[in-house]
Amino acid sequence: MTVSTPSAPEIDPEIDPVIDHEEPSSPWGNRDFRLLWLGRVVAVLAIQIQSSALLWQVYEIARRDHPIEQASLYLGLVGLCQFLPLLAFTLPAGAMADRRDRKHTVTLSLVVEMVCAGSFLAMAMHGNPPLWGLLAVAALFGAARAFLAPASQAFLPMVVGRKALPAAIAAQSIAFQTGAIAGPALGGVIVGVTVPLAYASSLGLFLLAIACFILIKTHGKPEVGPKVSPVELVREGLSYVWKTKIVLGAISLDLIVVLFAGVALLTPIFARDILHVGPQGFGLLRAAFGVGALLMAFWLSRYPIQRNGGRWMFAAVAVFGICTIAFGLSKIVWLSALVLFIGGAADMISVNVRQTLIQLATPDHMRGRVSSVSMLFIGASNELGEAYSGVAVRLLGPIGAAVFGGAGALAATGIWAKVFPSLRKADRLS
Repeated sequence: MTVSTPSAPEIDPEIDPVIDHEEPSSPWGNRDFRLLWLGRVVAVLAIQIQSSALLWQVYEIARRDHPIEQASLYLGLVGLCQFLPLLAFTLPAGAMADRRDRKHTVTLSLVVEMVCAGSFLAMAMHGNPPLWGLLAVAALFGAARAFLAPASQAFLPMVVGRKALPAAIAAQSIAFQTGAIAGPALGGVIVGVTVPLAYASSLGLFLLAIACFILIKTHGKPEVGPKVSPVELVREGLSYVWKTKIVLGAISLDLIVVLFAGVALLTPIFARDILHVGPQGFGLLRAAFGVGALLMAFWLSRYPIQRNGGRWMFAAVAVFGICTIAFGLSKIVWLSALVLFIGGAADMISVNVRQTLIQLATPDHMRGRVSSVSMLFIGASNELGEAYSGVAVRLLGPIGAAVFGGAGALAATGIWAKVFPSLRKADRLS
């Protein structure tokens, strides 16, 4: 597979790229990558612990003055306040990542997130903070994440090089899954002690993440072409994604599959009313998907996929759809957990191949903008997926919603394989 340029966006899947054979194939021997990986783990932990504390605190405050039904709406406001800045700033942030030093952008974004954690801590220490204050800081935090995501994704290839990129992406997935699994559990324990302690823990973890990125020696400044306006930069990035069918197909397939087959919102319904296993069973179902993804990420970091990348991705998406259907039809908790475990592993294969293809298909001076488009699609798919699941459950019932969603993922696999043949035929992931 060769890397395209803006003037020739298609990728020939059968031609080997030009690789510096002196480049190491494993990222772990790279000191800067180890610092980046550690910074990623502690930053995700900080975000998850802070999120647990914020949701708990907002609900507690809202519950004092409102019944359960109204109080629960405030939890949705927390997500909305963080998503709207993400929606507004992600594309400009991608353009910035292609013009400014990416390492500095990541570090500054983490500094803003640390300030937000400090603000949450100060309000929690006050004892009775206003809801509008918590939501305002949550919106600032969402804006910082909008700038953090494209810069950090575009910085990774600069640290590890092209040959080690597939294994590095798998290792980054390990970092995210570790934080995503351990963070909520740890956050729940700390919040059980005291909410201010949770915010203080997040502040300390953000500080550690900042230190990791400051110690990285790799420069993060991309090659900058002729100076153009920010609007033109964004337009150029969107145009590149549209013309480069491998990138467009990979990003849009993720959007459709998460929209139809995301089962996260369905797990509490199945645990309580279908499987009748209560909160313990709910925890099992939630953990099963993440554990499957984490174990597969460990495997891919050690044995990265080298050939037939497109076929691997489409096969993984199909398995994910089948697992969603099986989850909807299962009446046995261990079987439901098993298919979620397999679905998590399949999803990790899809994520790993997709991110590798996107990075390899994108020239360095475009990586920030392409990453921002990808993040925008992911954010939209998560938000729209929750809305779709709610409507689908209302119309079809929980079992019908899961089965229909899995069937939709399978249909999307076949359609995208037909519409994007270059994505299906993409071969080498190195």
